[in-house]
Amino acid sequence: MMPATSRDPALPRISIVTPCLNHAAFLEETIRSVLDQNYPNLEYVIIDGGSTDGTVDIIRKYEKRLAFWVSEPDAGQYDAINKGFLHTTGDIMGWLNSDDKYLPWTFATLADVTSQLPQIEWITSLFHCFWDPRGYFARCEAHAGFSRNLVLRGGVLPGSGFYAPAFIQQESTFWRRSLWDKTGATIDISYSLAADFDLWMRLAQKAELFCLDVPLAGFRRHSAQKTANHMMEYLRQARESFAARGGHPSGVLKNFWLKKWGKLLRFFNRRHAMACAHQGYSNHAVLNVEKGQWELVN
Repeated sequence: MMPATSRDPALPRISIVTPCLNHAAFLEETIRSVLDQNYPNLEYVIIDGGSTDGTVDIIRKYEKRLAFWVSEPDAGQYDAINKGFLHTTGDIMGWLNSDDKYLPWTFATLADVTSQLPQIEWITSLFHCFWDPRGYFARCEAHAGFSRNLVLRGGVLPGSGFYAPAFIQQESTFWRRSLWDKTGATIDISYSLAADFDLWMRLAQKAELFCLDVPLAGFRRHSAQKTANHMMEYLRQARESFAARGGHPSGVLKNFWLKKWGKLLRFFNRRHAMACAHQGYSNHAVLNVEKGQWELVN
C-alpha cells in the first residue's frame, strides 16, 4: 500500500516510522504530529501489527499522505520498525511510537541544523518533554548534555548501579542513513524491550552524539505502557547490551564520588557543571540568532 509522498529535493529527506498495535486511542494524535508539520520532503511509514480496535480505519484516513503502510502480524515493535525502515530512503531517520508526539517545529529544525552542520551524524535533544494520557503537555526536563563518551560509560542508563544522569529520549533522537548503514542497518530484535538502548550503543561506537537545545518531541505517560510496566526487564536487557557492545563504566571509586558530587551540584542547580566534569565534553548545536546559522559549541 504505497501512495505518493511529499518531496522537495532542496531539503533533506526525513524518514519516520511508526509501529503500532491496537493504539487507536492515541494513534491519530501521533500521525497528526508528523503530518501537520507539512514538511515538504517527508517519508512517513506506518507498520501495524494487525490491530483490531479501529487502528486501520485511522491509518486509511491518512494513507494518501503516507509513503507506505501495512497491517499484518509481526514479531513485535522492533520488528515492525525494521520492516518500516526497509521502505524508506531518507537521509535523516527516526521512529515515533504510536502514543508519542513530535512538536510543530521538529522537522524544520532537523533539516536546518543537519544541512548547515553535515558533520552531525546523530543528534538528540537536551529537553525531554512529556504528555499526559490525554495528550496534554505535562512536563519538560532540561538535561545538561549527552555525548558518545557518556553513552559508552553507561551514563544514559539510570538504575544500573553507576552514575547516569538520564536516559536518551528515543522520540527526540535522529540519525543519518549513512550511520545506520555503518551499524548494520537494523535494530536487534533479540532485545524485546531495550533495542533502543542497544541501538544507542552501536551508534556511539561509530559517531559522536550531538545535542540540540530545542525540544523536539514528547513521551506520553499512561498506564498501558510496555516499558514503564516492565522497567526491571528493560534494565536487564540494557545492561546485557551494554556489556555486549563494549561498554566501560567508570570505576567504583569514581562512580561513588560522581553520585555524591552530583547530589551536591543538583542542590545548587549546577547540573551542567556536573555533566561536563563527567563527560569531558558535550557537543551542542546552537542557533546564532544574529547570523541565522547553527554553530557547534562545547
